[in-house]
Amino acid sequence: MSEPCVAIIGLGATGAVLAASLLACAPRTSLVVRRAEQREQIRTQGITITGEPHLHAQAENLFDNVSSLKEREPELIFICTKTFHLAGVLEALKEVVGPKTGIVSAHNGLGTEDLIAEVFGEKRAFRISLNFGASLRGAAASHVNFFNPPNHLGALAAQNSELGLKAAEMLSRGGLKTQFVEDIKLHVWKKMIMKCTMASICAVTNKTIREALELPATREIAEACLGEALAVARAKGYDPGKDYLNQAMAYLEKVGVHKDSMCVDIANRTRTEIDFLGGKIVEYGRQTGIPTPHFLTMTNLVRAMEHDYLSQGSAQPL
Repeated sequence: MSEPCVAIIGLGATGAVLAASLLACAPRTSLVVRRAEQREQIRTQGITITGEPHLHAQAENLFDNVSSLKEREPELIFICTKTFHLAGVLEALKEVVGPKTGIVSAHNGLGTEDLIAEVFGEKRAFRISLNFGASLRGAAASHVNFFNPPNHLGALAAQNSELGLKAAEMLSRGGLKTQFVEDIKLHVWKKMIMKCTMASICAVTNKTIREALELPATREIAEACLGEALAVARAKGYDPGKDYLNQAMAYLEKVGVHKDSMCVDIANRTRTEIDFLGGKIVEYGRQTGIPTPHFLTMTNLVRAMEHDYLSQGSAQPL
């Protein structure tokens, strides 16, 4: 299989890891990096990933906006921005996307691949469920706090399996083991039930996942939220299995020293991704008639905290 021309939009902690992996086997991968100082540091120093995997890659194709990708005619585009930027990115991609372009959502959240499908159709929409947690260590550096391979990548349309297989194989060759799967939405739900549960609890309490699970008061909330999210997933047609709750708790305890990214958002007084996390569980619960009182409470607590600093005009630039 020939390698597709690849582009990555957004070089935060997750985007940097994906970029370093893809650059290892596709050196001409294009990167869209909005901040000039970050672009310059990547240009001069490359991208360094510590932890597991440990990667370093140089990048030669750096752009400051999505529209600039048009000249590159990418066949595969990974979007690694915050979820609330997705709609704007998709609008900008309308002048970039060609007849064979696949668009991969690498977001944390529910329903992001559906937004891609709404704009460009199911045949262009892909989703990757990432099983690692990363944090920025500088403008061109990211640290992988944990990685439970493989990642899972899939297409919304079955006829796109060839391109999806190429993408998964490239990431694996670049040190980030990734498996192409047919049931990608089930894999997304398996991870997002946990992510949606712990994000708001950790953000409100400023605790690591382990700390939140060790404290009886917050563990009780987590167990209730996991149950609500699992019920919603099943109502939407995605059943992670009978032993899922036990598996989820074991997984969370394994990665427990990690602070959820929403904690960082709250600490930095920036916009959170709550609308695509707990907010989606509440939204889907209302659609399917599943009560989600614990999720509603935790989601609205995060929204209230976010509202306080955003309405005061004290939020840091995104």
